[in-house]
This record gives sequence, structure tokens and C-alpha cells, in this order.
Amino acid sequence: MLREFRGRVWTFGDDVSTDHIIAGKYLGTTDAKVFAAHAFEAVDPTWSSKVQPGDVIVAGDNFGCGSSREQAPVALKTLGISGILANSFARIFFRNAINLGFPVLECPGLRAKVQPGDVIEVDMARGEVRIPHGQVMRFTALPPNVLEILEAGGLVAKIRSDLSTKRP
Repeated sequence: MLREFRGRVWTFGDDVSTDHIIAGKYLGTTDAKVFAAHAFEAVDPTWSSKVQPGDVIVAGDNFGCGSSREQAPVALKTLGISGILANSFARIFFRNAINLGFPVLECPGLRAKVQPGDVIEVDMARGEVRIPHGQVMRFTALPPNVLEILEAGGLVAKIRSDLSTKRP
């Protein structure tokens, strides 16, 4: 996990629910590739086949609302999405994503300034997004402990790493 990433933008509006991201009918498996293959299927049945590793989601308010299914951020991370920038997130989605090592960043106003296909550059530690035409938007940078979780690949990986360095 890098503290900086660059990617092509996919835009979504407000109140994108975990049901939009991965329908409940796919929750009978634990296969992350199944989740990825069906991500946003109800919104656009071909979306997951068009996404490329490194792409970025930019959305409006309350991204990830609805049920607390962990499979939603798993689907997007498995597709290779670099991260999500939204005006705001449902708290449980936000925490599930961080725990899985998937960057989610609150950047109010960004959705109104980008178009699908734009390429943006994100610096999570500095709290900056470079958008087309050289403009820089600022957001509240993630705290160092959250960046460490993301860099470790998730909370479980971070705890394992911390425990292995503390053993006598």
C-alpha cells in the first residue's frame, strides 16, 4: 500500500449502498473474485469488466450506507480500485474498508469537480488530490495509525506484524 496513488475516475452519486456494490444474492460464497465480478451489477451489469486496476471511485454523500457487509469493500479492493474519495461515508463501511486495507477518504466537494475518466492523483498523508487542470483540493489527511493499517494491508496484518516484532 502506497501513501500516494493515481487513477482514472469512476463517479457515483449520493447514498450508494452496500446492496448497490454487491447484491445480497452473492453473499453465499466467500470468494472475493465472485464479489468483484458482480460489483455494481445492479447499477451497470458491465461495470466490473470495464474497471482497470488503479482506478478510483469518486462519490457524493453517504457512500457505503445500508447493511454492514464487509463484502462490499472486498469486491472493490479485489477489482484493483485504488481507493474511494467521497463527500462522506457510512461509518461502518468506512471502518470495514480501513480494516481491510482499502483506502477511503472524505473529500467534500471533489465529486462536483471531476468527470468520469478524469485522472487524479491522491496523497493520503498530505491530504491532497490533484485534479485535471492542475487544481489541488485538500482534505483531512488520515492519521498516522490509519495509514499504518493501510500500509500493512489491513488491521489483522498490522496486528500480526506488531505482535511478531514484540516477541522475545
